[in-house]
Amino acid sequence: MLARVANNLFWMGRYIERSEHVARYLNVNYFSSLDAPNELSQSRQFVLRSMLFMASDAVTDPNVQLDEGQVLFDIALNKEKPDSIINYLQNARENANSARDLISTELYESLNKFYHYTLNYSPEKFMKSGLYEFTVHVAESTSILRAKVRGTLLHDDVYSIIMLGINIERATQIIRIINAKYNDANLAGGSYGDQLKNSYEWTTLLKCAESYDMMRRYYKKTPRSLTTLEFLILNPDCPRSIMNSLNQVSRHITDLSRSKHPDKNSAEFLVGKVRAEYEFKSIEEIEEDVQGFIEKILKTLNDIAKKIEIEYFL
Repeated sequence: MLARVANNLFWMGRYIERSEHVARYLNVNYFSSLDAPNELSQSRQFVLRSMLFMASDAVTDPNVQLDEGQVLFDIALNKEKPDSIINYLQNARENANSARDLISTELYESLNKFYHYTLNYSPEKFMKSGLYEFTVHVAESTSILRAKVRGTLLHDDVYSIIMLGINIERATQIIRIINAKYNDANLAGGSYGDQLKNSYEWTTLLKCAESYDMMRRYYKKTPRSLTTLEFLILNPDCPRSIMNSLNQVSRHITDLSRSKHPDKNSAEFLVGKVRAEYEFKSIEEIEEDVQGFIEKILKTLNDIAKKIEIEYFL
């Protein structure tokens, strides 16, 4: 296939995954704040700042009073904001249009239907009472799209390129969510003992990643910083973890390169190197400098994406 078309498939996968994580972050943070155990976590201004911190631009000035309706509209449906969900879906659809002959009719029709639902969603309804309905629909629709990718496409190079985009973006968004909730936990604290480690924000973080129930099943204890970070970063069996995403990226890039001995400057070599590093890293090492880890892994994921684009799409 043409390099340009491969690039479109890669970014289609990324935009689909990005829209889901932003939508779920809006949903979980807004409604979880109603049950938060401390006053700051319940504050609407605190919640809105957290949303902006994760989804677009952080507001650091404490004197700025955010308008709830405007913030939610900007992140979800504002066509003038490049970081809005509606623009992510428009970009995904445009990339799908450019690769129409390589993807299935079922996948394209599902994406097209999803885009038009979002395009025609009333901003007035959304800002007044539609946040839950809209964000749930986005999360469900992106799940349908991933099922169409896995269930209707040949598992060939087209499939591998789309899944590369999905998994790189998933790792990136999970790290962005960890970054936002780590910042929230530092600000809000907890109700007993070590306030950072016992913060309610770790529970919210797991719910943002759709991993709360499985984390409770795996550890059989209340979420704390150490177990939450270990589950979402290092656990290879958690489908939302960084380690799982890196494993998937490694698998699909190997399918594309078909090289037994990848070049040391290649994307495949970098992915393998990063996988090996985190496979044998302990969560205690990460917890010593969470912010440093976040910055490092975001840069690494960006480097991997750039190398993939140079090697396969130019």
